[in-house]
Amino acid sequence: MIQVLGQRAQHALAFLGDFTIFSAQTLGWLLRRRPAPHTLLPSFYTVGVRSVPVVGLTGMFIGMVLAVQMYYQSSRMGVGSRMGGILNVNIVRELGPVLAAVMLAGRVGSAMAAEMGTMRITEQVDALSCLGTHPLHYLVVPRLLACTLLVPLLTIFADFMGVMGGAYLGTRYYGIEPHFYWYHTANFVGLWDLASGLIKSVFFGAAIGLISCHRGLNSQAGAEGVGRAATEAFVASFVVILILDFFLGLFLINIYHAPLARQPRFS
Repeated sequence: MIQVLGQRAQHALAFLGDFTIFSAQTLGWLLRRRPAPHTLLPSFYTVGVRSVPVVGLTGMFIGMVLAVQMYYQSSRMGVGSRMGGILNVNIVRELGPVLAAVMLAGRVGSAMAAEMGTMRITEQVDALSCLGTHPLHYLVVPRLLACTLLVPLLTIFADFMGVMGGAYLGTRYYGIEPHFYWYHTANFVGLWDLASGLIKSVFFGAAIGLISCHRGLNSQAGAEGVGRAATEAFVASFVVILILDFFLGLFLINIYHAPLARQPRFS
């Protein structure tokens, strides 16, 4: 048992070291040379344009599901008219960025890992090296840029659809006065809430791009290896998104409340 645990710990450390080197090399190529438009624009289209329907549908139904759950809870506490503020601040700050990133990890991350895994086992990656093109610059950097830049934009769209879905259900189905719904939303949701969600989404997008490309380029041979790489890319991205959400949320909340904590208190 101890030997098995030691081997697993050794494999985990080796994987972490390899991923760190991979990320550092990718960042070096990103800063060294700008990717070609013919490699960047297709990645933008795949990550951004083709993800709009699934992200919008997910955001809308998340807002509607939250409205169903929060209306009865807030009504029991006698604050039903404040449901809009509570619902929308949760969408903008937490659920919008996290669920948009998870959907993209499943749709985009798995596809990128499978694509690059197929290129790996069919020796297309080796062919690029023979032609004098570095695989990280040609394959990884455009996908990393697409994920990092477009996931925040897709998060904004998911937030908008979630807010609209919750507002439609709250005002039309449950009969909450629209004036009070949007009035409390304006009081609860601030610019910092939107900014904190977008900051998180930047890190989520970078994590999806790096993890998916790393798993794809380290795929094992055969169809089973490519499938395993795609699965590992999604699972690892999902876990890292949750971990980043916790630590970034803790960090951003401490930054936001730091000026209040430094204010003098008078008895």
